[in-house]
Amino acid sequence: MREMGSSTTDSLPMEKTSDSPQPQTVAPRDWRAVWLAVLPPLLGFALLIGVWALVSVTTKGSIPSPYETSLQAIEVFSHPFYRNGPNDQGVGWNILMSLERVAMGFGLAAVVGIAAGLAIGLNRFLRRGFDPLIQVLRTVPPLAWLPISLLLFQQADTAAIFVIFITAIWPIIINTAVGINEIPQDYTNVARVLRLRKRSYLRDILMPATAPYVFTGLRIAIGLAWLAIVAAEMLKADGGIGFFIWDAYNAGGDSSTSQIILAIVVIGLVGLALDRLVAAVGTVVAKGGQ
Repeated sequence: MREMGSSTTDSLPMEKTSDSPQPQTVAPRDWRAVWLAVLPPLLGFALLIGVWALVSVTTKGSIPSPYETSLQAIEVFSHPFYRNGPNDQGVGWNILMSLERVAMGFGLAAVVGIAAGLAIGLNRFLRRGFDPLIQVLRTVPPLAWLPISLLLFQQADTAAIFVIFITAIWPIIINTAVGINEIPQDYTNVARVLRLRKRSYLRDILMPATAPYVFTGLRIAIGLAWLAIVAAEMLKADGGIGFFIWDAYNAGGDSSTSQIILAIVVIGLVGLALDRLVAAVGTVVAKGGQ
């Protein structure tokens, strides 16, 4: 018989808690995602090499094979910064000369283009007045500007920089103006209610809202600028990657075609790097504006 006051239920034993840290489980690597990210580019590259080799065999060596081009690449890139005169220098110097021209022309186009895009986007009268002119001039090919720029400046370098500027400025203007027009009306209404000053409106509302559009225009412009400088240097320039291609073509010989192919590959890689650089800057600016 149970004593009065004694509990009718037995107490449950307390669980012992361990003070030792629990081992962290590491998530297994998703190898399928890795293969999906790596395998398609490798297959595409292998297909390109295969087509290239087939073309080389079909043309009976007129187009050098990938192996021959790789041997020429070792020779070209083993001394990329040699200099034996203004018209005889390594591919490294030619790339740097082209990048210098692009930096000057693109930088000027970015400053003028963003300012003009802001003015056109904020002013309806300017937008209606300049839109037809911009739509006409943006369709002019880069090389069409080269004779006019040579007549204006009488110098090949200055003319090339002007060609870059006039080619790259249009997408910057257009995308900046479009970004302003796409600002939500609620943002503008809030600015009016709070009676923000123009400087505060530009800094806190307009610039963060238009930054993605501006950098989209800059990415398009840097690609056009790189395309324009290569074309301009092939026709009229002392040095540069475009001059390197044209000089190799005029030199002739078995190694000339390999050098041209190498230059094309370099142009593509540098253009890709410039695009990724502008995109990275845009990402940093967008995160900073949040």
